[in-house]
Amino acid sequence: MKVLVTGASGYVGGRLVPRLLADGHDIRVTTSSPDSTITAWWAEKVDSVTMDVLDSDQVVAATEGIEAVFYLIHGMGDGDDFAETDREAATNMTAAIDQHGIPKVVYLTGIVPDVESDDLSEHISSRLEVENILEGSSATAVALRAAIILGSGSTSFELIRQVSERLPVQTVPSWMDSQVQPIAVTDVLDALAGALDPDVPGGHYDIGGAETMAYSVLLDTYTTIAGLTRPQVSVPLLPTTLVGEMVAALTDVPSSTVTALVESLHHDMVCHDTTFLGTLLPAGYSLTTTEDAITRALADPAADPAHADPIGPMPHDPDWAGGGSHTPIRSKISAVIDKLTPGS
Repeated sequence: MKVLVTGASGYVGGRLVPRLLADGHDIRVTTSSPDSTITAWWAEKVDSVTMDVLDSDQVVAATEGIEAVFYLIHGMGDGDDFAETDREAATNMTAAIDQHGIPKVVYLTGIVPDVESDDLSEHISSRLEVENILEGSSATAVALRAAIILGSGSTSFELIRQVSERLPVQTVPSWMDSQVQPIAVTDVLDALAGALDPDVPGGHYDIGGAETMAYSVLLDTYTTIAGLTRPQVSVPLLPTTLVGEMVAALTDVPSSTVTALVESLHHDMVCHDTTFLGTLLPAGYSLTTTEDAITRALADPAADPAHADPIGPMPHDPDWAGGGSHTPIRSKISAVIDKLTPGS
């Protein structure tokens, strides 16, 4: 099948491409500008085209001859413009899908908590709007909704890793102790690949691991496996904005991404059903345990990325991934103190 993978330079996209190549698919990937290049080991095995998703003509050109689209584009910026940008991008893709009569589009998005729409974060609301736009196309639209993806280089995993490494005590706001259902990136990849099956009907599928736990338990599981001693302290009444700023200052993860992830932890981020098992994944499929996923994510980089475990580190992962600190920890703590000091 001729498949277009947007966002192939991202965390999931960079791991999805070799998964699809192994299945025998013919892959086309997109770069945002002519100056952008794909540096992953599989770059010479795919067709690469320039596609600014906000340029409707480029989107039409990039999707010509395509039989399925993986839409892995998410705006993570601050302010109100990211939602408008996501809306315009999804509308352009939908128009191109309709023009070419592409049979299927697969979208990886976030779990939508079971709350009133007014209580959803701006980022989850935007994801849901994009999902609805793609579902309005002529293609069979399959949306995979995941919460915390476990694997080295995943933003949600790197937050856990870096906060655990850099703080001697884990301060958990009382409202953050929601239920989560983390899923290993390998299971995400298998579910995405399974969505290409022509017999998979359109609609949204919540995807999650075999275990549901409080977020504080997930933090404790990580520190145990990593060999860290990190007592936990539950703190009430901490404002979401302040927590987001503190975590962003202490980690190397982009601040807008941190804010979006912190906001999501106000609600339980768990699967509402498990129909993805047996539909996107074959009967009898064994989901990776949380402990196994964390252990594999902490492994040393493989000598040959072509044969590396996708849960582990990859050469094309973001510079801020992989643990350690790219900024001296004292500078990070000073930045947090500045945010807490009036008039700073």
